[in-house]
Order: sequence, then structure tokens, then C-alpha cells
Amino acid sequence: MTYPIDISEEGGVRFLHFGSLWIQGAMRIARPWHLELEYTKEMMTSLLMRDETHFPRKVLLIGLGAASLTKFLYRNYPLSKLTVVEIEPRVVAAARQFFKLPDDPKRLNIVIEDGAQYVAVSDKTFDLILVDGFDEDARPGELDTLPFYQLCRSRLSSNGILAVNLLGRSRGFQASLDRIREAFEGRALAFPSTESGNVIALAAAGDPIAIQLDDLKDQADALKAETGLNLLPTLTRLEQSKSCPGGVFSL
Repeated sequence: MTYPIDISEEGGVRFLHFGSLWIQGAMRIARPWHLELEYTKEMMTSLLMRDETHFPRKVLLIGLGAASLTKFLYRNYPLSKLTVVEIEPRVVAAARQFFKLPDDPKRLNIVIEDGAQYVAVSDKTFDLILVDGFDEDARPGELDTLPFYQLCRSRLSSNGILAVNLLGRSRGFQASLDRIREAFEGRALAFPSTESGNVIALAAAGDPIAIQLDDLKDQADALKAETGLNLLPTLTRLEQSKSCPGGVFSL
């Protein structure tokens, strides 16, 4: 049975649902390019991990939803080329009709395919891979397996970053984090869970990351000035969770 795709609105925010109360994406109608949901903001912490010029140039997004992450990167990183893999064509149609998904084939490549299958057969590499794919029952399926995370690792460029949205409310996220750590030889961590139950995991390839927390906050200030995205609350939560011993973020 094909699940319905529903659109709702409340308090100036438009929501995407897959035939249930689970929110699959959201957009503040007056600010369509901004990130509305807390977990999408936390996924963008990955942008602070590398200081190379023009990072990230090539981005892979698995799971489109309401296109929040896609639109944010499209608007604020004009030199980046984005590949979005979405298994359900009706989600793409809804994102275009209701969530202002841009139509720009030169910079934004929409692929209708299973995300796990795509990384298995693709020969492309990416500076940043964002995984945010769930079915109508909020299950990630093959997108939360060790082989998938190993494939993501093989598709990252030399200093690439992986960010994954893990739903931790019902069954916990530790097993998922363990799989990511195994795929990345221990170089993975999870942020403290948000009130929504989402947990964001980051993993890194290439050069070790060791950034003074004060420097990370400076980078977050710069990102806020450029894009309007405020990651300082996320860094404060990270600091309070004692994930930065000695005041250093390491990955």
C-alpha cells in the first residue's frame, strides 16, 4: 500500500507528513530558506568541521523531505553542487509544489533512487554526506546498517564529513552510533539528543579534527553572520555534555 503524503500548516509553519503524525519536514512560510527544525540545524554543525576554502564543494543528501537542508545549502553555498537521492518521486513533487525546492539542474541534481543502492553503485565522491531518510513509520531501513555506513565512508573525499539523523526516542541510538564508529574506525560521535528525540551523529574521514571550542564558537558566529543560522546553542549543549575534554572538539 502506498502511503499518503500530507501537508499541514500551523502557526505560519508548513509541515510534511507521510500519512502519520511523524513530521518529515517543515518550512516557515515567511522564511522558506531557513532551517525550521532543530535537528536540521544540528546537522549543519558539519559545516564547522573543515576550514578549507569553499568547503563543501560537492554534497550528497540522502532523503529530501521538505528540502530544508537542500535549500539552505543551495542558497548559502553558491559554489556547491548538490546531489539529492530520494526514493519517492511524490516527495520530490511535494517539495517543488509546497516547499519551494529550486529547479536548477546545473547545481541541483535530483535522483529518484534508493539511497543505499545509490551509494553502492556510484563512483562519485563527496565532501559532505547528509543522511536523513525514513519511511512512513520513521524507520531508516538499510540506511542504518554497517554496510551502508562503510559505503558512505568510501564515497567521501579525502577530508569528507558524514552527518546522520538518528531517531533516538523509541529504541535508542547507541547501536546506530556503534555501526557508524565501526565504519569510521572510531571517528564518530553523537550530539546530545534534542527534545524531539532526534540525535545527530557526525563522522570524519581524512585529517584528524581538533578544534578549540572557542575557535568553533568563532566559526559559528561567522556562519550566523553569513547565513542567519545560529549554532551556538548546539555548541553549548555539546560543551555541557562534556564531549569536549580540555575545551577541544575532537573527531
